[in-house]
Amino acid sequence: MHYPDFFNQVSTIKLRDPLSEILGTFEQGELEISYLDVVKGTGHSCPTVAGAYLLSYHALKALYPQGPAVRGNISVDIAQDLEDGSTGVISNVISYITGATDKNGFKGLNGNFIRHSLMHFNQDIPAIRFTRLDTQTSIDLLYDPSSITVDPKQMQIMKKILAGNAGIEEKKLFASLWQERVKKILIDNFDNDKILKIKKV
Repeated sequence: MHYPDFFNQVSTIKLRDPLSEILGTFEQGELEISYLDVVKGTGHSCPTVAGAYLLSYHALKALYPQGPAVRGNISVDIAQDLEDGSTGVISNVISYITGATDKNGFKGLNGNFIRHSLMHFNQDIPAIRFTRLDTQTSIDLLYDPSSITVDPKQMQIMKKILAGNAGIEEKKLFASLWQERVKKILIDNFDNDKILKIKKV
């Protein structure tokens, strides 16, 4: 399997998952999620997937400054409707990392380890809010990658690809330019508060 080298350079997210410990999945419930893991789940790498990963990484770090976040102990509120724009992609990435789901998640074991109904849409908040359930500490996040410019050639080639008129070399160039922007987001601007604003509620 071949993929861009920078995927391996992105900081990973360390978690503790009590459910996985009980079921003997991961020793002591310890697991680590990488950007590559998220890309495998979504099937692609783009600014939206990168943004959802960034949101999750920084939210969990803010909520759990002393150690790994606890999967299943986090609720997520999203201002947009599930069917709006890229909200579905973003919510899927966040669900994969945090365990929080809308209605389709794990129902729990005798009232424990419940994962469903921990994600809510159409909320009266600025953008996305992560809440740690045991402390009720909340973090608001707003992701805006517009300052990471798009190479004009990228859009020109995309039109040709969608029209079925692009050659092999053009397709290769498009893919390279596309992932270069993702790299700028995840590597060059990982901690840039111009593209990711974080506020404790």
